[in-house]
Amino acid sequence: MSTTAVNLLDKTFAQLKSAGKTALIPFISVGDPDLGTTLDILKILEQAGADVVELGVPYSDPLADGPVIQRASARALVHHVTIETVIQTALKAREQGTNLPFVLFTYYNPVLQMGLERFFKMLQESDISGLIIPDLPFEESGEVLALADAANVKLVPLIAPTSSGRITEILTRARGFVYCVSSMGVTGERAAFDAVVDEFIASVKAQTELPVVVGFGISSAEQVRRFSHICDGAVVGSAIVRKIEESLPLLGSESTKEQGLLQIRDFVAQLRI
Repeated sequence: MSTTAVNLLDKTFAQLKSAGKTALIPFISVGDPDLGTTLDILKILEQAGADVVELGVPYSDPLADGPVIQRASARALVHHVTIETVIQTALKAREQGTNLPFVLFTYYNPVLQMGLERFFKMLQESDISGLIIPDLPFEESGEVLALADAANVKLVPLIAPTSSGRITEILTRARGFVYCVSSMGVTGERAAFDAVVDEFIASVKAQTELPVVVGFGISSAEQVRRFSHICDGAVVGSAIVRKIEESLPLLGSESTKEQGLLQIRDFVAQLRI
């Protein structure tokens, strides 16, 4: 893939902006419950109207993840899913006709163990458009950013309400979109959001021309709609991962797998506003 090629993430956000639409961005834990089912889930996410998909790399010590995603990681790790198999799964999804932009969500240790140059080479070969590394400090991101830029992979920053004194600086290195964390703590479904989140998002939007996406805790169509008025996209993670978990008895049998996939598809489809 040429580094001068249009990044699929940029293309998708430009199309959505032109159409006046908000991006629906599901997060899944790749390999939960197994890699074959992940490929099936990626197909039905596209059918359900997803615009971008975050591919979560299962990790044994996920500092930013709540219990739902921790359990999903544990199920995937039983099958020895690694960062390499996640990237290879993205390539298989491409080969099977999935056209959505993929954003890899991984902690930094697996990247370091793999080696940065090999890691970015694989991202290119698998047509992964973006990268989120929640535990990579901004101050230490220079080398990763340079390699990401060279590979035409967008290094997306996470910005929290507590980042206030550093937002401008972080935005100078932002690529693809800006991921605003809606609340403090780990991922997980929430019933309500403080009004200060709106002020925080408005502050970020005033300082960047990149799309601004909100995530952590969004779990319903009502909440997607609430943020669609002030954001360019919404990430739904734990609620979708929970729906996959609830569908495990159906997904575990060939005779009922399609029924389980349809349940997941219908849940995601109703998030599409």
